[in-house]
Amino acid sequence: MVRISNLELLRILKENSRIPFVKIAKIFGVSETAVRKRIRKLEKEGIIKKYTIEVNLKKIGLEMALIGMDTKPEYYISTIEKLKEMDEVVNLYASSGDHMIMIECWFKSSEKLRKFIKTLESMEGVTRVCPAIILEKIK
Repeated sequence: MVRISNLELLRILKENSRIPFVKIAKIFGVSETAVRKRIRKLEKEGIIKKYTIEVNLKKIGLEMALIGMDTKPEYYISTIEKLKEMDEVVNLYASSGDHMIMIECWFKSSEKLRKFIKTLESMEGVTRVCPAIILEKIK
């Protein structure tokens, strides 16, 4: 009996979440039902949280920026809560390393990015804001 590797299944779905279950079944040498049950189980366990798309931002006139941000420890939670409410924030991450918080944003212009950075810098407790414009997604 061939087992379905959760990690390999997740890699396949991450590459194309619309791939038919029949094709996945052929890859693993199992039935479509087995694939369907495994995916349903991964969804139920919260391993697969949602299905989404990847956007080519340049084709719709947008740029992506990743912004590293640090705060005084006592302002960390309140800053996260404020960031979660901002429309400019596409993804928000707590991180270790160079920055406490990493923010993914999409902007129509460098001017809009500049204004957003000024907003971040003016937030109470923020100690550092380090933006980087993403030139190209490689993988």
